[in-house]
Amino acid sequence: MAAAHTPDDETIVALATPVGNAALAVVRVSGPLAAGLCADGPLGVRRLSPRRVEHRDYRAVDGRLLDDVVAVHFPAPRSYTGEDVLEISTHGNPYLVQRVIDDLCARGCRPARPGEFTQRAFLSGRMDLSQAEAVMEVIRARSDRSLEMAQRQLRGEMGRRLAPLEDGLLQALAEVEAYIDFPEEDLPAEDRRRVVARLEAVRAGVRELLATRRVGEWVREGIRTVIVGRPNAGKSSLLNRLVGYERALVSPEPGTTRDFLEEWVRVGPHVLRLVDTAGLNPLVKNELEEKGIALGERRAAEADLVLWVVDLADPSPPLPPSSSATWDSARTLIVGNKSDLVVPEKAQLVLQRAADALPAPSDADGWSIVRVSAASGAGLDSLLSHIERRADGWQRAAGAEAVAVSARHEQALARAEQLLGQALAHLNVSESPKPAMELLASDVRGALESLGEVLGKYDPERMLDRLFATFCIGK
Repeated sequence: MAAAHTPDDETIVALATPVGNAALAVVRVSGPLAAGLCADGPLGVRRLSPRRVEHRDYRAVDGRLLDDVVAVHFPAPRSYTGEDVLEISTHGNPYLVQRVIDDLCARGCRPARPGEFTQRAFLSGRMDLSQAEAVMEVIRARSDRSLEMAQRQLRGEMGRRLAPLEDGLLQALAEVEAYIDFPEEDLPAEDRRRVVARLEAVRAGVRELLATRRVGEWVREGIRTVIVGRPNAGKSSLLNRLVGYERALVSPEPGTTRDFLEEWVRVGPHVLRLVDTAGLNPLVKNELEEKGIALGERRAAEADLVLWVVDLADPSPPLPPSSSATWDSARTLIVGNKSDLVVPEKAQLVLQRAADALPAPSDADGWSIVRVSAASGAGLDSLLSHIERRADGWQRAAGAEAVAVSARHEQALARAEQLLGQALAHLNVSESPKPAMELLASDVRGALESLGEVLGKYDPERMLDRLFATFCIGK
């Protein structure tokens, strides 16, 4: 799938800044009419100098002054879209902005469709598809980690990671195609071990990228963090304390939360997708409460991090969820709440009973325990520090310093990994080597196309160039 530019004789216009009252607003124009608008149009008869900010009056088609603006002309191809681009900064009055856009449409432009500027940037070769996707990730980033990852991808990190993998496949395919298509040429003997080594190296690189999928979810969507515990243990109070305002209703009456509440919270460079669930009541009173508890337990089973809130002032034994057998100490944190209401000795006893109620921990250090008071905020810094350290450890273990793939990337990479497995299987066929090589070539081409889908381009001519350059066929 090649990212070739398709000529478009339409000029598009749209507001490039958020809608609403503001000090400034930027109207962007892209297309063949943009250069003319910079020379003889709403900004006067004196042409705008390329890539130079200029202060101008903006006059409508009928000659009326609409606003004094700042305008910049970015000539093709050195612009965001690769086309002639004009950006006009007006005062941020929505009525005024709409008047400017309507005037530009009266001069031959049309309103841009959602994402059309970035689409044109991709079609003109200014960015690959992964970079185009990163534009929205930069805009939507919720944390330092998500912003860092989006900026790396916007600067082409995915393409740099895929380049050596594509080169390895092209080299392997060139050798196999030469063996199949040019048997009469004086080519080097077909060396299966060399091809196997290349394909295995590429497959390992693809698997490394696939391993970053979970980190990509954490960074883009937040670390799924579920708060569980008995009614009145202080789950909603803890949610409110972490969020910084009263997101959940709090009452002395048990069972205030029947469904689940979800909120995003920044913790250091990370973001948590925080979920407050219905209390784990051993004496379920009605069907609605029963459904709320079941939903909470499902959320806990799917969570990246579980905060089990234990009421340190409750004399009854702590009650873990019935699904606690699926828990792992690597993703569970016991939070002893109401530490301001009990003496340390009693708190320690209650927390020990809580730990004993869970399965044997998988970590050598045992179950992680933090004491807090959701009412006063005591111990909250310790809780946040613990969560931040744990999230840092997960991301280091996943090795996602350079890039983390998205769901779309994962699908394409998984297909490539599968096809590479099939290709390696064909190399193990001892009989009928030429048919096996033909199947191998088909699988390698498929893997190349799958890698190309990540970036939105695949050029089979590169394979032919490599083939002739390597083997000097037809010289």
